[in-house]
Amino acid sequence: MSTSADSPEVEGLEIQLFLEAVFRRYGFDFRDYAPASMRRRIWNQVQAEGLGTVSELQGKLLREPDCMERFLLAVTVNVTAMFRDPSFYRAFRAKVVPRLRDQAFVRLWHVGCSTGEEVYSMAILLYEEGLYSRCRVYATDMNEAVLARAKAGIFPLALLQEYTSNYLKAGGPGSLSEYYTAKYDHVIFQRSLSDNVVFAQHNLVSDSSFNEFHVILCRNVLIYFNTTLAERVHRLLYDSLAPSGVLGLGNGESLRYTPYEACYEELDKCEKIYRRIK
Repeated sequence: MSTSADSPEVEGLEIQLFLEAVFRRYGFDFRDYAPASMRRRIWNQVQAEGLGTVSELQGKLLREPDCMERFLLAVTVNVTAMFRDPSFYRAFRAKVVPRLRDQAFVRLWHVGCSTGEEVYSMAILLYEEGLYSRCRVYATDMNEAVLARAKAGIFPLALLQEYTSNYLKAGGPGSLSEYYTAKYDHVIFQRSLSDNVVFAQHNLVSDSSFNEFHVILCRNVLIYFNTTLAERVHRLLYDSLAPSGVLGLGNGESLRYTPYEACYEELDKCEKIYRRIK
């Protein structure tokens, strides 16, 4: 962390200048991310690069794009798992799937898809419910490196015991092994699971809406934003959601106390699943 000679004011200014430099040089805007979390991640990267100050990291990052790539991987949170929070998928099967059956074609936006485990989970669920053939899943993330991993659909074999357990808890009626092939220490998921998936770079902070969706999953993303940025993202999600469309948030997120609280009804209070009503 910072040296004893650094006052909080100096450190705060360094971080402010650093984030401004990242935005101006590379177009990634982290200025409205939660300050404590961002400070911690910046200092972790200072140490990872073998440097002593935020200013030194700024200088290196401005001159070396590879350093920016490493910072982006460090600062964007990529915590994910197949059928993460299994109870959410059980609720989705019970309370969202029946609403989708009436749609001739379903557009689903998976925001902040990371390395893709939850995208493949949803593809499996939609396939098992007989909906996948008339769905288009847009899986987006700001980080091109994790998007490349998501497109590949290759995951460590060591994680499959956990993923299989999650699948069964999520109400999976079959066997997860039906959907992948094991090879050495990894598994490769069937190409058919990504046939109807569009992986694309999208930055919630700076990019606009690009379609109208029947379902938007933005789970465990908003918790990293300050109030100003979170409200901006809520507007983007609302503007992107079709009338009567469904919004899924993460366990630690909510529509309460946002300007859009009255625009939705709760389909499942515990699992943070909402339907647009205005």
